[in-house]
Order: sequence, then C-alpha cells, then structure tokens
Amino acid sequence: MEPITKEIKNQTSDTFPINGTDYIEFYCGNAKQSAIYYQNAFGFKLVAYCGPETGVRDRASYVLQQDKIRLVLTSAMGPDHEISQHVLKHGDGVKVLALWVDDAEKAYQTAIERGAVSFEAPKTLKDEFGEVKVATIHTYGDTLHTFVERSNYNGPFMPGYMAKESAIDVKPIGLLYVDHCVGNVELGQMNKWVKFYQDVMGFKLLITFDDKDISTEYTALMSKVVSNGNGYIKFPINEPAKGLKKSQIEEYIEYYHGAGVQHIAVATDDILYTVDQLRKRGVEFLRVPDTYYETVAERVGEIKEDMNEIKRLNILVDRDDDGYLLQIFTKPVQDRPTVFYEIIQRAGAKSFGKGNFKALFEAIEREQAVRGTL
Repeated sequence: MEPITKEIKNQTSDTFPINGTDYIEFYCGNAKQSAIYYQNAFGFKLVAYCGPETGVRDRASYVLQQDKIRLVLTSAMGPDHEISQHVLKHGDGVKVLALWVDDAEKAYQTAIERGAVSFEAPKTLKDEFGEVKVATIHTYGDTLHTFVERSNYNGPFMPGYMAKESAIDVKPIGLLYVDHCVGNVELGQMNKWVKFYQDVMGFKLLITFDDKDISTEYTALMSKVVSNGNGYIKFPINEPAKGLKKSQIEEYIEYYHGAGVQHIAVATDDILYTVDQLRKRGVEFLRVPDTYYETVAERVGEIKEDMNEIKRLNILVDRDDDGYLLQIFTKPVQDRPTVFYEIIQRAGAKSFGKGNFKALFEAIEREQAVRGTL
C-alpha cells in the first residue's frame, strides 16, 4: 500500500529518520460504534479490519483513512484484557503514535541505545501481500511509539487485517495529514520528556511557551514543541503552571488518570468547507465571543478567506513571520474531557497560534466551569 506521508525533502540531515505519521491507534470501549462516528462525522473511510473473523480472538480493530491520515480503533473482547484495563483507567484514548520509518529495527535499536524503554522488540509480520516490520518503545504515560517499516507490503493495512469497506456512503471533508500531536504531562515532567525526544529520537526544540504566553486570569500552562529533522513530526508537550484555579492540563490528567495525548491537529487546505461540514454533522467546537473578531483584521492583516464566513464558523486566525494560519478546536470527542481535535489550515505560518492562546483558553475555561472543575 502507499505510505502515508508528505513528500520527503532533505532527510539526510536527520539523525533519526522518520518519514511521517503511519497511524494513530485509539483504545476504545466500543470500536465498532466509534468507527461509525468517525465515518459519519469526520468523513473517514473504513479500509481494513481485524477481529474474530480474521482469526484474532481477543480484540477487534477498525482501520479508517482520509487522505494521509490513518486511525486504528481497537476494542478488547473481554474485561481482563490490557485494552479493557486501559479504557477502564483512561477512557477512550490514544495508545499508539506510530511512526513510518525505512528501517524499524535500526530505529528501535538506536532508540534503545539512547535510553528508550522497550515495549516490544522488532518483529516481522507476513501474509500474501508481503511483510511489515514493527518495533515499539514507551513514551509519556501509557502511550507508545511503534516504528513501522512497510516498504515491502501491498496489503490494506498490515498482516492480520483484511480489506473492508464502509457500509455507508462516506463523504470526506478535506482532512489531509496530521499536523502535530500534543501531549499533556504532570507538573515538573515537561523538560524530562522534551529531553527524551531530543536525546533518544534526535528531535529539535522548536519553540517554548511559558506561563506568561499561555495564561488567563485563572489558569496557566507551559509548553515546549519538539520536531524531527524533516519537520513532519511535531510534538508539543504541555505541563500545568501555577494559577488561581485548576488548569485544563490538571483537569485532563485528573480525568485521564495520567499523562497522555491531549489533542491531534489535522490539516486541511479549505478550513471553511471542513468546519462547515463538521458542524453540519454534529461535531461540537469550543466557542470564542464575537468580540474576538473586532481586532482580527488589525492584528492579522489581509487574508484570502472571507472574514464573514470565518466569524460565522467561529474560526481563529493568527499570523507569524512566515504567513498566517486558521484554526479551530473541537470539544472533547468522548464523555471524559480528555482527547479533542484541532482543525488547522496553514497559509505559510509555521507557528501554533500564539495570538489565539488567551481566547482559546478562556473558551476552555468556560467549558470547565460548566463541568464544575474550574
């Protein structure tokens, strides 16, 4: 099958070559129903499946794809399975951030030599479509990184899965690729995990936000963004900062019962269409007040998109030295206030919307107040 990534350029300078995000796996209470949600609401197509019908007795997994984004939704068949225990503790959440590499064994051995903790040693999976090599290491919380080498494979996903099509008429909404994935860690742990990505995986520190950058009257957090050499993998790492009330990071860690993936940012090249479709399909978003738009033109300058439509859809706008970006954040996509999505369109901008932080965090605080946790 075709690898999921953007075109690779100038990778020779990367000390830990990663071609892109291969897949993101969620452990779910009911993967079958979650798959219907992502097909109907987000426009992902079902492409592969494994479970009892394929000889896998202890779990079921549904592989969903839209352009270069691949999600795997997995549930266990019994209460004592480690997947069930993960869901019991964390709720539905991200278990695996899988990274596409040219040599899974080399990536794994390099990571172990540099201090990573092994979850699973390299193994080769084979079927009539070829072979896939995988190896897995631990990262923050119960989250894992799986290195995936699939250059010799032409099947629907990987050995053990069969091709499966959506039973409904799925209409994609313009999602293109994973822009970045954000992790929340406990107080005092941010620098530890930034160092992990720097020392173990050769990532570079892109930018640092302190509690002066990301704060409101009541709460604050700190964040550092690390990126691999070609820039296709970007991981902001957040930790709480001292504030008058419980921050969104503290709330996440309380409900998730530990560190984990907070949100996944997915890119589009037509955010007006994408967000309009998501709203029509029932996806809920955080909301900023209309007063936010009174200063956008002055702060951001000229943009190509219709400002009336941006305001109608409640999309945020920011600019950096390289261009501008448009972004919007869903509410949590499960009952626990944990994992959510960011929809982002970049028009040259390489930043993360610093000018929107205050408005965004105030929107999150309004939701926290409704939940009684602020």
